[in-house]
Amino acid sequence: MGAVVTAVIAIAAVVLGWITIEMACKPCLDSGRRAMDRALDPNYDPDEPTAAGAAANEPLLADLSAASAAALAKTI
Repeated sequence: MGAVVTAVIAIAAVVLGWITIEMACKPCLDSGRRAMDRALDPNYDPDEPTAAGAAANEPLLADLSAASAAALAKTI
């Protein structure tokens, strides 16, 4: 009977550990699952422009004129 109790406790510990990891790492796991779903989707075309892709292709510092650089330096 002791072996059955030990097995039930071990299984419960594994289940609680899994739930804890899922809750603690939810943002990272969700983004990874989205990436895997997108990569495995046969209808996904990585060359197709999207709204998120267009924003990602924009330069981080689009306007590097002297006036904007001075304003940026002044705010820092």
